[in-house]
Amino acid sequence: MNLGKRTRLHRLLFAHGPGNGACLVLPVDQGLEHGPRDFASNPAAADPRYQLQIARDGGFSAIALQVGLAERYMGDFAGVVPLILKLNGKTDIPPDDEPLSPLLASVETACALGADAVGYTMYIGSPRQDEDFRQFAQVREEAEALGMPAIIWAYPRGEAIEAKGGRDCQYAVEYGARIAAEVGADLVKVNFPVPLSSRDADSPAPYKTLTLTPAEQIARVVAAAAGVPVLVSGGPKHTEQELLEKAQLSMAAGATGLIFGRNIWQRPLAEALALAEKLKGIMRKAERKGP
Repeated sequence: MNLGKRTRLHRLLFAHGPGNGACLVLPVDQGLEHGPRDFASNPAAADPRYQLQIARDGGFSAIALQVGLAERYMGDFAGVVPLILKLNGKTDIPPDDEPLSPLLASVETACALGADAVGYTMYIGSPRQDEDFRQFAQVREEAEALGMPAIIWAYPRGEAIEAKGGRDCQYAVEYGARIAAEVGADLVKVNFPVPLSSRDADSPAPYKTLTLTPAEQIARVVAAAAGVPVLVSGGPKHTEQELLEKAQLSMAAGATGLIFGRNIWQRPLAEALALAEKLKGIMRKAERKGP
């Protein structure tokens, strides 16, 4: 790993957030991906300054933003809240049968904005994955040249995935983690697999006959990433207890960090900050092996 990447990863893993080699990220790309509906339960969250305040006061390792919000709002938080610039994105208006997330910004723009990493959404299993792979190859080459860590949002999607157990089944999530490693991600974001169900019978062997606890499920996902640090997503809003259990299981399984968005900023400010402290407490207690 080149010096630029090592320096930026050190800032994310040690200089900010839990500070022990773990990474707590606040993603705010849902405004593009889902539209304003995600802010309805907490209207204050429609203002990006709300999430930036949470990231700053809650001691997050970084905030993940699309380019428009980063350019407009990061100025007042420069040097205080590390930035992960999302390079691609799409809306959820068209059907997800053949998804592709087009580039909206470059690694060079991320450098100009002072970012410490870039994020890239890859739709694992989409019929357009050949375009996706080529697009990420371009991003990876730029990131290598400019010393920028690249995080893949590994999202299984498309009709073929739905026919083999669904986007969050064990087969799909493990495969996504492995593909991120194979194509050159420096970190990978994954969803926590859903509990095993009758849908897993549609997955290829040996997944169709697995019997796993939730702890075993996430441990297999971390192992599938082949040494690439794993960030586990919070997904849709959970109760606080459910979220803390997910964090405990993920960190115990060897995850490098958590990337919880809606589960944080859909809550009132005081509640969001208190939850962030509990998450950091879990992360600081976890045994760290380093990136």
